[in-house]
Amino acid sequence: MSSTLRFGPELRRLRQEAGLTLTEFSVALNYDKGHLSKVERGERSASPELARRCDAFLGANGELQRLVVRPATGADTTQTPATPSLRLVRRREVLAAGTSALIDLGLQLGSQPSSAADPLLASFRVQFDQLRKLGQSTAPKALLPLLETQTRTVAALAADTPSATRAPALLLASRFAEFTGWMAQEAGDSGAALGWTGEAAELARAGGDPYLASYALVRRALVTFYGGDAAGTVALARQAQSDGLPPRIRGLAAQREAQGHALVGDERDCLSSLDRARELLDSDDARNGAEPVIGTTHVSDPAAMTTGWCLHDLGRPKAAAEILDRECRRLPPHALRTRARYGVRRALAHAASGEVDHACAIAGELLEVMAAVPSATVNSDVRYLARELSRFRSSQAVRDLQPALARVLAPAHG
Repeated sequence: MSSTLRFGPELRRLRQEAGLTLTEFSVALNYDKGHLSKVERGERSASPELARRCDAFLGANGELQRLVVRPATGADTTQTPATPSLRLVRRREVLAAGTSALIDLGLQLGSQPSSAADPLLASFRVQFDQLRKLGQSTAPKALLPLLETQTRTVAALAADTPSATRAPALLLASRFAEFTGWMAQEAGDSGAALGWTGEAAELARAGGDPYLASYALVRRALVTFYGGDAAGTVALARQAQSDGLPPRIRGLAAQREAQGHALVGDERDCLSSLDRARELLDSDDARNGAEPVIGTTHVSDPAAMTTGWCLHDLGRPKAAAEILDRECRRLPPHALRTRARYGVRRALAHAASGEVDHACAIAGELLEVMAAVPSATVNSDVRYLARELSRFRSSQAVRDLQPALARVLAPAHG
């Protein structure tokens, strides 16, 4: 018997062991009684969202979720690690490029005297901060060509500067490459995201930073997470928590591990990972350093926000909504991409709690924002939200939201 066919009888057994009638169970889950009856009889398939909620309510510790195949979320983790059209910067090419690479770009940076390298590097650092901020309010595909060029430019600059300046230039180039990878993932190209992340780690090692390679594992884990691969997410995140690594990298890795555990309903390991993440991130002093901060700069309490995210995946939407409400209010107004990412998850938690009108009000504002800052990763939650709201077709708020949902989820052309 397939896992899908086993789900219904197992759900009925657990419900009856809990002493619940089908009516009581449907009220508790905010699901239609007739639908649940058909699921138990094997006449209807259970969605991952329903399995997650049943699992949490009945304390099945992920057993019910494992009987349901999680649908693809839109992230493609099977692509090759690098897209040839990007012409990624390889370290051996950078070190051999010298002035000619800069002349090819029409920037004539190689003609600058070595004394000009420091202010030039400072200028690129300012540009990096500006581009990172612009990434919050601009379509990723519009930024990618500029980010790719800047990465190559700064890396080539490093090859033609004195050794004292070469390492900082390579480290800055690695941050450009890492951010380019993130924008590639937001644009829906997971293969390019992995390729640029690998380049970031290579540039960082050349610049004397052995730690960014470990953060690259965290970024890779994000690709597997959005691909629905819980085991791969946990495995990659655990590799990035070795002793001796900076607390921020280990803390961000622990957060990613928690998200992987939440995907399969493993609440104990999820909450344990979140506790570890909170401790590590609280001890981190990265924001006081001279280098750009690794990871988000707009979420004031990443561990709390990730807790809200995970509680929804663990089938506890009310608790998730309470935390996400609080943390989303603390996001800066200009951080449109971050607001969309966590705001859609917040709307999803309210919808799963049966607060349909409130969920639609939150989503309505965010879907308008997403026209300016499209995101392949946020779209995965928009699809979940559309499925969740489809259970409430009689709601006027849901009907009013349908055109905006359709616009965001429509395939891109051109």
